[in-house]
Amino acid sequence: MSQDLPSSNLLVNDIRQLINAARVGVAIAVNASLTLLYWRIGQRIQTEILKGGRAEYGREILATLSQQLTIDYGNGFSYSMLTRMVQFVQAFPEESVVVALSQVLSWSHFKELLPLEKPLQREFYAEMCRVEQWSVRTLRQKIDSMLYERMALSRQPDELARLELQALREEGRISPGLVLKDPYILNFLGLQDRYLEKDLEDAILREMEAFLLELGDGFAFLARQKRIQIDNDDFYIDLVFYHRKLHRLIAVDLKLGEFKAEYKGQMELYLRWLNRYDRQPGEETPLGIILCAGKKQEQIELLELDRSGIHVAEYLTVLPPREVLQRKLHSAIQQARARLLPPRAPKDADQPDS
Repeated sequence: MSQDLPSSNLLVNDIRQLINAARVGVAIAVNASLTLLYWRIGQRIQTEILKGGRAEYGREILATLSQQLTIDYGNGFSYSMLTRMVQFVQAFPEESVVVALSQVLSWSHFKELLPLEKPLQREFYAEMCRVEQWSVRTLRQKIDSMLYERMALSRQPDELARLELQALREEGRISPGLVLKDPYILNFLGLQDRYLEKDLEDAILREMEAFLLELGDGFAFLARQKRIQIDNDDFYIDLVFYHRKLHRLIAVDLKLGEFKAEYKGQMELYLRWLNRYDRQPGEETPLGIILCAGKKQEQIELLELDRSGIHVAEYLTVLPPREVLQRKLHSAIQQARARLLPPRAPKDADQPDS
């Protein structure tokens, strides 16, 4: 005959939580061990078989090794799988990095990262995946949407971008370069060819969840058409957000046409008001995002908007073909990095060529 335990529902729920937590812990441990095993196998193959650079000899040995491991341990050690393990080591050469990432990223995550060619690109996706705990599907979507190429980080010199990723990895510190994008893809708004500024704002409010996903993790919506008063004059900020990881207010100004120089003064006014009257103790200075249908890069460069905490970005209400977007982003990245390089010293006309 069974008897009811005192506070039985509470007891059962507590034990369920313990069991579920243990299962999650076991799954994480198994995944981490498996991922590290693949890395170590790849390292041994890289060191012992492929170190001489004799590709044909290496392929023959790898095929023989695959056959023997398959006999001993079954499927999972095919020639292509062993090759992928070597690629894993080449993409992530430091074991300590793999150990840290494998606490969150599964082997399936790493498989999505291996085809990426640029080390900084791989590091960006790996760290953001770890911090924001993306699923494999989400990671794939982020890569397909060319998130890295749209981030402000990708416009920076490699060394500066590397330092920002290092701060994220070692200190968990998020920089604006890891938050701000250009362009923003707003194809989910369903806008027709012709629309007013208010239509754009209304569409964003209707699709706020999707808009927040496009802005990125950490944004919290605070206000629409926030009224501020200066010298008895009323001004209205289109959208105001708070970023939990940057610890600062972010004002968003929506513009239908191309960027104009006078937009800078307007946004600076908003940011100074927010800094004086809305900023709370412990928060960083507010940032501004001016979303335009187009922008003139030289004007933005001359206005030195970054120093004012203002980010100008285009928005796309229709997603272009991937090849078109790729060319556009590649050109923007090249131009941005070229502007950040120190100017070359003029060549002395009297000095002969070497």
